[in-house]
Amino acid sequence: MKRGLNTVRCSSEGSHRLQSVEATSPAGFSLIELLAVAAILLLLFTLYWGGSTSDNRQRQAQKDCQNHLQRIYMAMEIYANDHAGKFPESAGARTSEEALDALVPRYTVDTGVFICPGAKDSPLPAGESFRQHKISYAYYMGRRAADSQQALMSDQQVDTRSKKAGEQAFSSTGKPPGNNHGKLGGNCLFCDGRAEPAPARVPFSLLLTQGVVLLNPKPK
Repeated sequence: MKRGLNTVRCSSEGSHRLQSVEATSPAGFSLIELLAVAAILLLLFTLYWGGSTSDNRQRQAQKDCQNHLQRIYMAMEIYANDHAGKFPESAGARTSEEALDALVPRYTVDTGVFICPGAKDSPLPAGESFRQHKISYAYYMGRRAADSQQALMSDQQVDTRSKKAGEQAFSSTGKPPGNNHGKLGGNCLFCDGRAEPAPARVPFSLLLTQGVVLLNPKPK
């Protein structure tokens, strides 16, 4: 009889121990917890790779911008051949649109090249005057084809002053003015047709020589 009671007692104690272990065992992750972890991982992934993708897009836009400037130069070169080596000028011009409008439509009908791929400027009417519209580029009015080492055009600059090497020409914050390419700097087109990228503080001089003025596009 005692043996039977002992068996019942052991069985009861074992049952209590099992219930105690089950009660203290950690529960698995709930569906809500798993979804929260997945959402955090997705956010971190987006922050890391999204920023990298944005920079890559801007760098590609900067390369495409160089191509735009060189295509504009082809029209400028033909214009200079027709005007004794002078690039477009417009008396009293205050913006680059007023001076460069002389290229359309006789020297080019491709007005799309006057919009920087990195800027958020509106498209221009094809083959039509853009004097009343906004382009993306600054222009050194008064240059001649013989000024081969001098800057002829660039992305919009922070101001229209003459600049020595190491001085700021483009936005360093990503905010206007001069932010065609965010904080990456911009491109400069020279009178010999070469286009060079540059950071916000340009490594070369962008000087205004006698009779030359720097015209920025209309403000946004």
